Amino acid sequence: MKVLIVLTSHDKLGDTGRTTGFWLEELAAPYYRFQEAGWDITLASPKGGQPPLDPKSNEPATQTDQTRRFEADPEATSALANTVRLDSVTADDFDTVFYPGGHGPLWDLAEDPTSARLIENTLRAGKPLALVCHAPGVLRHTLNEDGTPLIHGKQVTGFANSEEDAVELTDIVPFLVEDELKRLGGIYTKTDDWQPYVVHDGLLITGQNPASSGPAADALIQLTAARP
Repeated sequence: MKVLIVLTSHDKLGDTGRTTGFWLEELAAPYYRFQEAGWDITLASPKGGQPPLDPKSNEPATQTDQTRRFEADPEATSALANTVRLDSVTADDFDTVFYPGGHGPLWDLAEDPTSARLIENTLRAGKPLALVCHAPGVLRHTLNEDGTPLIHGKQVTGFANSEEDAVELTDIVPFLVEDELKRLGGIYTKTDDWQPYVVHDGLLITGQNPASSGPAADALIQLTAARP
């Protein structure tokens, strides 16, 4: 199986002067799930090359066994330093696609037509797709073939408003993931803040927060294995 992992290239946290990017656990935990499943992994980002890491995702309090393993893994760090440009790949090249979060995707991937077409074409080809934490916000401009929002009427989750409040970025982010998913007609549900929670609706898998990234990857592996 070939999986494409799509990371952000955006590193500015609004007008705060602080940096952001992707959340390390949301890459590392799925990366090793996919590797252990024997999958061929390709990393991509809008600009290619080294994607920006949210520095808060590598502080002692947020490190995990998987993040430490990733940072000590020369093969993994080399792949991260050399992501392919998102516009150089298509849905035809992969069996499935996974989007880690972090705040960065709210600025670039959420507005990126290449990303939107990748998501639409993946699902239309009957291939599963998963997004976690802030990454479900990347669905905001994706459409069904009849022009309706892709997630209209679908069960979804993503970073909760209460979790955004907890990290004190409610007034900084360009939009709130929970509010946007609801605005698009998604049937949004969540669990307690910071607890693992994964929602599966057809070929679409969404996870609420960083702790949901490993379970979302497991769900994607199971769903892909169940396909004819």
